[in-house]
Amino acid sequence: MADASLRSRFARSVRFEDDPPFDARDRTWLALAVLPALVSVAVYLATNPYPAYGAGLYAQIAREIVANGYLPPARIPGYTADGVPFAYPPLQFYVFALLRDVGFGPVAVARFLPAVAVVAVQIPVYVLARDLLDSRPAGTVAAAGVALNPQILEWHLSAGGVVRGFAFLYALTAICAGYRLFTTGDRRALVAGVVVFGMTVLSHPTYTLFTVVSYLLLWLALDRSLVGLVRGAAVGVGGAVIASPWLLWAVSTHGPGVFTSAAGTHGGIGGGVEAIFGGISMYTLVPLLAAAYLLVVRRDLLLPAWVVVAELLFQQPRFVYTVGTFALVAAAFDAVRRFSLSERFARSVGGRTGGVDWRAASVAVLVVVASLGGGTVMAYQNTLPSDPSTPEFLDDEAVDAMAWAETETPPDATFVVLGDGAEWFPALTQRTILVGMWGVEWEDPGKFERHIDAFVNGSTCQSAGCVETAMHSVDARPDYVYVPKGHYTVRGVSEVQFGTLERSFEASPRWELAFENDGVAIYRATGGE
Repeated sequence: MADASLRSRFARSVRFEDDPPFDARDRTWLALAVLPALVSVAVYLATNPYPAYGAGLYAQIAREIVANGYLPPARIPGYTADGVPFAYPPLQFYVFALLRDVGFGPVAVARFLPAVAVVAVQIPVYVLARDLLDSRPAGTVAAAGVALNPQILEWHLSAGGVVRGFAFLYALTAICAGYRLFTTGDRRALVAGVVVFGMTVLSHPTYTLFTVVSYLLLWLALDRSLVGLVRGAAVGVGGAVIASPWLLWAVSTHGPGVFTSAAGTHGGIGGGVEAIFGGISMYTLVPLLAAAYLLVVRRDLLLPAWVVVAELLFQQPRFVYTVGTFALVAAAFDAVRRFSLSERFARSVGGRTGGVDWRAASVAVLVVVASLGGGTVMAYQNTLPSDPSTPEFLDDEAVDAMAWAETETPPDATFVVLGDGAEWFPALTQRTILVGMWGVEWEDPGKFERHIDAFVNGSTCQSAGCVETAMHSVDARPDYVYVPKGHYTVRGVSEVQFGTLERSFEASPRWELAFENDGVAIYRATGGE
């Protein structure tokens, strides 16, 4: 175990094995930590009648799990002509399947379930920040920063949060257990770490890597002993054992290549390096500056190293924003202490008067004001026509058109769906789309890229001939083409059609109008030339 000087240098809070994770002093601060998440969830649900982004493939996986008697299905139909392999970590899909099995609709699950994770994750965020920064108010401020960060919310509160939101919850809980394990040697933390890390492995590979890297950094900063290394390794091995039935099934069903195929399709390990060479954004620069402050002024290594590693390893900025929030709060609280700002403020208002700690009260007011202000900004952004952070792939017209496709087309009918509504289409119609990249990464990275190109190119076309060229690039010859009208999105980016594409299809001898409402036109292939 590291000596006392190292322990105080890297972790200001020393906890003991018998200390509970919470006590009465945490109640108010934890309640305040949860408040911003509740505000974010309330604003999101009030401004998004449909879930942001897509979870159609997830819903289809859940449907197939139920239909297969809760045995894992080998392939998921509807996404490309042959379907896609089911090689995703399965835990959250089984949760989705259970909810579908008891009667909840797929759209409702995708809209409401992520909110549970977004609120629940405030507990491990608060605890971890409290212990790292040795301050309950700092823990609350850090939790508020995570709950109000648009980039973090974008991927955890949206439809994909049925997986990513819970993977984030499990990962942060596992890291909390790791912190306690390396600072106290508590065997309960070891057991908890094994279980929750296993749940992380069974939820999402990127969050698994984030957890592994975090454990290594915690060990280097807080422990550095052989015993600590063995304890950390025990968490890793134990989690792998929990996940081993799925890993063995996936490899025996699809072969080990299924994992290598998907590994490099979403940034891969080290994806953040490429992002740095493309230019560091202002939002990424802030946590890096906070890390530099902690390294130079406080001589702390854990948080600066964690920020840099999160930036370099992960293309997705939500990881560096999460860790960077801890660093930013640590730097801010340290600066306030060093420049005696809190003491000056306390003296100006009489310090502790009438039993009120004005420094603590000021932090509480800050969190409440930030929650209200952040909620207001979020509500404004979410109601913009070109909402950048929570675009909905569905609307009433799209759902109506998909209901028509489900009831009025043959079960073996094939479609090319333009726009992001394609992601939901197979799950809501039980019909096959021939162009779409969802799930294809598990099969072939080249095929994945070709389908991305065909989908984007076709969805931004202004003529029927252009759409045909795009879909023929992946040998797609559908029975129907689904064309959104007016505003829609392509990979989350706003697009607008002004009727040119519909007129081109109507003028083509190869297509005839089969269905139309205010938001969608569906064209049937005629076989003409």
